[in-house]
Amino acid sequence: MSAKSCLGCTKCFVFLLNLFFFFLGILLLAFSFWVLFDRQSFAAVLGSPLVSLRVWSYGFSGVGIVTMFLGFLGCLGALKEVKVMLGLYFGFLLLLFAAQITVAILVYTQRAALAAKVATYTEELIRGYPAQGPPGDHHEGWDAVQQQLACCGWKGPQDWDHHSDTTRDKDRTIACSCLRASNSTHKTPWMFPHGRCPTAVPQDIFPRGCKEKVQSWLAGNLVTIVGVCIGIGLGELSLMMLSMFLVRNLDSRYEKLLRGF
Repeated sequence: MSAKSCLGCTKCFVFLLNLFFFFLGILLLAFSFWVLFDRQSFAAVLGSPLVSLRVWSYGFSGVGIVTMFLGFLGCLGALKEVKVMLGLYFGFLLLLFAAQITVAILVYTQRAALAAKVATYTEELIRGYPAQGPPGDHHEGWDAVQQQLACCGWKGPQDWDHHSDTTRDKDRTIACSCLRASNSTHKTPWMFPHGRCPTAVPQDIFPRGCKEKVQSWLAGNLVTIVGVCIGIGLGELSLMMLSMFLVRNLDSRYEKLLRGF
């Protein structure tokens, strides 16, 4: 294959791949707006609390904007043979790759400190759980975590004993989200239970803490998580190499930026 044919194939591949990313970013952005403005419907269908849906919508918005922007730079840079755009594309991918590596190193080296901060945060969340009235957004999110992971408290159900201000067993309460099959008493089984319920028999309470559940989930899915991260990293490296190949071999006439506009 001649050098010109190889360059043409690389341009076509970079253009098509980034065109896919551009439309993917548009879809993610549109989906995030849909979730943000129609959260009640998604909460009913998915059984997720509103605060969780709001966080997910913000996350999808950020990912969609970044994906759409990178796809735009890669598409137009490859199609119009604009070295400036391809250089920006390479630079943003390099920054994104470096940021991911930095976050991974920080999480690994500071995992003990992060675990301590999470434990402190959850303990404060449990202590601040309202005894009466509807819970706040953060407490609603914690209820969803306990129901989805089938856990109670951070270390165990005893965390809720420290929250209770009463000393009599009959007056002690626990989060309704700690109870097994607690949704059976609700008319809308897709909604997570909130608020506090009288302490039930131990058989009706999730026996394990959320810390243990999270650790078990991470241990069981470690290979998948590492594989996905490596795949994303290799994809970014491949795109960086292709964009740099185009930058080094394309014509340096920058008037091509105006061609076709």
